Amino acid sequence: MEEFVNLKSSICSFFLLISLLGFLPLLSAFPLPKTHYHQFIVQPKPVKRLCKVHNIITVNGQFPGPTLAVRDGDSLVIKVVNAARYNVSLHWHGIRQLRNPWADGPEFITQCSIKPGGSYTYRFTIEGQEGTLWWHAHSRWLRATVYGALIIYPKLASPHPFVMPKKEFPLLLGEWFDRDPISVLRQALFTGAAPNVSDAYTINGQPGDFYICSKKETMRLAVNSGETILLRIINSALNQELFFSIANHQMTVVAVDAAYTKPFATNVIMIGPGQTTDVLVTANQPPAYYYMAATAYNTAQNAPFDNTTTTAILQYNNLPPQQNPRPILAQLPNFNDTPTATRFTDQLRSPHRVSVPLHIDENLFFTVGLGLNNCTNPNSPRCQGPNGTRFTASINNVSFVFPKSNSIMQAYYQGVPGVFTADFPPFPPLQFDYTGNVSRGLWQPRRGTKAYKLKYGSSVQIVLQDTSIVTPENHPMHLHGYHFYVVGSGFGNFNPRTDPARFNLIDPPVRNTIGTPTGGWVAIRFIADNPGAWLMHCHIDSHLAWGLAMVFLVENGEGEMQSVIPPPPDLPPC
Repeated sequence: MEEFVNLKSSICSFFLLISLLGFLPLLSAFPLPKTHYHQFIVQPKPVKRLCKVHNIITVNGQFPGPTLAVRDGDSLVIKVVNAARYNVSLHWHGIRQLRNPWADGPEFITQCSIKPGGSYTYRFTIEGQEGTLWWHAHSRWLRATVYGALIIYPKLASPHPFVMPKKEFPLLLGEWFDRDPISVLRQALFTGAAPNVSDAYTINGQPGDFYICSKKETMRLAVNSGETILLRIINSALNQELFFSIANHQMTVVAVDAAYTKPFATNVIMIGPGQTTDVLVTANQPPAYYYMAATAYNTAQNAPFDNTTTTAILQYNNLPPQQNPRPILAQLPNFNDTPTATRFTDQLRSPHRVSVPLHIDENLFFTVGLGLNNCTNPNSPRCQGPNGTRFTASINNVSFVFPKSNSIMQAYYQGVPGVFTADFPPFPPLQFDYTGNVSRGLWQPRRGTKAYKLKYGSSVQIVLQDTSIVTPENHPMHLHGYHFYVVGSGFGNFNPRTDPARFNLIDPPVRNTIGTPTGGWVAIRFIADNPGAWLMHCHIDSHLAWGLAMVFLVENGEGEMQSVIPPPPDLPPC
């Protein structure tokens, strides 16, 4: 069910999509207001899942939270009121926030958190973007329940590059914990062990038929025979990459991360935390009930993970008379099916030739992966990682430490010393066989709050190299404030002499979050044309808490239009 509320005044119209369960009607027939005003109240609410009632943190009492629907060129003014017991900040995932890092949201990077009882108004404009994005908490593990869709329609004079169907549905894939997610994180950080895995996956907040006490609330999408619908699929899960499939139906991929793609048909998609994928689905099968299902794609070796399956139902309206039809099962790959995941990502292309930077000013090589910190007392309750250690993670052997007294952006803008250093290494301090048998002497990274400076307008290439330290793993890496071209990837160690010859510099896909292939590498390129402090991190939140992150400081260019705007007066105090 869906509900639209339009409040008109002499200044603006207020548009808020209340529910995620119904379809979003095509909005190209009428304009949306230029500025959208919202109030997001972060608050606890009792929710029953898996036979238990939990007091979870929500936005406006909704789980998932409200969908924001706007057009390219529109502005948003969102007042966030914190009525919860935890500090909170919100991130508008994939919005470029041009010259406006103050609206980006990651705590202690571009702002200090909104304290309980406090508020902060995010103000930003959509500039040159359209498609499916999302918003979520960017303060510890509040993202487990604080998230929602952010849909950007084209300007009225700009049609879609494909025939837009009459119905569309956002599908937010998530993870459900039967404990307070903040408690799960605190326990992991205290013990040094891996966090407890989730108890279920969800589709729009509902686990589905395969879990106890969930069948009655399973989400259903009603379709008519022969019609085509658009599914806007968002992986909102905290820690898990996922496979998604629909029983007996092909999907046509038309966009990822709010960037259009060359359409291609597939039976399954792989989607990492933070990523979005838009697919067209035609109801061309015999009338019945068909499961839409998601389950884990897990690449870490010998690591525990949630091996359950969440479902929703694609329900044909013109069913023949019958009693309680049983949904048809979806075919999903095995949890470790890297060839299927690779085939899917390898098919992604931009729909036309794009302007990939050819001359590179900053050629960066980042090793990403896990590590283990040794303990002086391996028998301590704080040393419950493998063999009496503590889990950690790093980029170029630097395990990122979030500041506590100030945000990096505020310290950078105001010239406050002692919050960070701008000496993040552009390549690993020591070269080694990254995907081979790595010496245990290289497993323990250094801790630090380090950033890397980029000149405005410089062209940047980053090769993200997975390592076999602890375990090789696909790490979905998200860059704030930018989208980028994914020009190449491969398995094993990146070879700078031979691998660039295979780069796609014609029509590579555009993304804001990209996975490093398991035991392999991926290369991205972008122009540093957005000044400010921008976090780059693994979107597996347990890895972010362990330090798999760094910050780019993009300097101002020339003049006002190439410089960061002043901070807003209500920026939360530190």
